[in-house]
Amino acid sequence: MEHLSDRIKNMAESATLAMAAKAREFKENGIDVISLSLGEPDFKTPKHIQEGAKEAIDSEKYFAYPPVNGYADLRKAIAEKFKNENGLNYTPDQIVVSNGAKQSIVNVMMALVNPGDEVIVLSPYWVSYTAAIELAEGTPVLVKGGIENDFKATAEQVNAALTDKTKAIIFSSPCNPTGSVFTKEELSAIADVLRDTDVIVISDEIYEHINFSGAHASIGALPGMQDKTVTINGMAKGFAMTGWRVGYIGAPTWIAKACAKIQGQVTSANCSIAQRATVTALTSDLGPTKAMTEQYGKRRELVYGLLNDIPGVKTNMPQGAFYFFPDVSSYFGKSDGSMTINNASDLCLYLLENAHVSLVTGEAFGDPDCIRLSYAASEENLKEALKRVKETLAKLS
Repeated sequence: MEHLSDRIKNMAESATLAMAAKAREFKENGIDVISLSLGEPDFKTPKHIQEGAKEAIDSEKYFAYPPVNGYADLRKAIAEKFKNENGLNYTPDQIVVSNGAKQSIVNVMMALVNPGDEVIVLSPYWVSYTAAIELAEGTPVLVKGGIENDFKATAEQVNAALTDKTKAIIFSSPCNPTGSVFTKEELSAIADVLRDTDVIVISDEIYEHINFSGAHASIGALPGMQDKTVTINGMAKGFAMTGWRVGYIGAPTWIAKACAKIQGQVTSANCSIAQRATVTALTSDLGPTKAMTEQYGKRRELVYGLLNDIPGVKTNMPQGAFYFFPDVSSYFGKSDGSMTINNASDLCLYLLENAHVSLVTGEAFGDPDCIRLSYAASEENLKEALKRVKETLAKLS
């Protein structure tokens, strides 16, 4: 007899991972599926970063357990990165290196949130935010931005959502799933609402280098905000290091110590060799990252044109990350004679089964009218995938 905890029974499965698993099942059965569901760069980790890892292995200095919060020189490199690129003045003891930015987020939620506390989530949001809040027995409070404002919630909406139970607010910029980027002016307006409150700001900036708006702004760098902000980042997106599983935070000392305490009881430190590769990445030229971003920019233009060529699909032009988040609600209620599309989840399943293209329902990200498309794929695959999508959607009436 199974005796699972209520915690695990109530936890939602990651929609992105679930759709990726379904796509793999189709592929294993010999079906040519084009997967645009996972936010995973299709570039290889740059050679110099690989060499940094090889040197660490060959040195035989890094086989012992690392410090829970990360090697001292790595935390120093991260502090320098924050100072030089983000205008944030964290000391190395305010840095915690984790097994991916996802663990960083869970650490922060477990460190801050008590049962019944509310955490404002700017929506659409990355699927794991609400799961992490609920794991800590908190209550997510969604504040939704619409496509007419590039999916960005406003300071006025944030102010309206504040209660005496609000413990924190979390958002990403550039945003997963929408690709939206908050300007410095928009962040300043939100900071004005929060500055004199006890609310902790959790700013997920893992897509900062994949930014087409011309400038990345960190809310923690605004006047009076660093001491109440946790800045989350990692190596997966901008450095094509998804499998290396390196995330990190810069935070007020009391939060950083709490996160290290939690991590010490759960996983302990991040992999020693991955940390050494990260030192190389952060102390080297950003040329490969800029080259990847240039390629993403070309794909963004391509996909924007192809999406706008599909009747009934409404999309905006994202300013960062590598996602589109089109509104597909015009297809709800339509049928091909064998299946009726009631929502975005139905549409994703319909496209997987009939177009053999894997996408993710927007319901998982807080907007049931949309689907998420990752353009971290070759131009050839993007063209073929959207050709299939257009032809398959034309069968619905």
